[in-house]
Amino acid sequence: MQKTLALIKPDAVAINATGEIIKRIQTKGFRIKAMKMTRLSLEIAEDFYDVHKGKPFYDDLNSFMISGPIVAMVLEKENAIKAWRDLMGATNFKEAAEGTIRKDFGSAMEKNAVHGSDAPETAAREISFFFSKMELVG
Repeated sequence: MQKTLALIKPDAVAINATGEIIKRIQTKGFRIKAMKMTRLSLEIAEDFYDVHKGKPFYDDLNSFMISGPIVAMVLEKENAIKAWRDLMGATNFKEAAEGTIRKDFGSAMEKNAVHGSDAPETAAREISFFFSKMELVG
């Protein structure tokens, strides 16, 4: 079994899409091992997205991520990283496949409803960023 981090971003939380996104996650066979709603400070957002530091979208992404609450989750299933990325859809919601979360709830490049880890090493770092070992269930 593999774990990955999933974030429901402020845009999706603001339009009350959280329940529908969680339903889709569970329908696709993911087990939610940890979940919390939180609000990022600018310092925390900059630290989380430090891999993008220096890129043109870095400041806008951080500003967006602190604009409202997010929901952070640890998802588990076989090939969880790929499965979650498939369910999310392409980063650009306009290019995302029909029925994906980003196609249905995204509205801009940053405002694309959800985030997911892209590799096992990234998942380990991102999960530990939001959750302690004690918070992971099962």
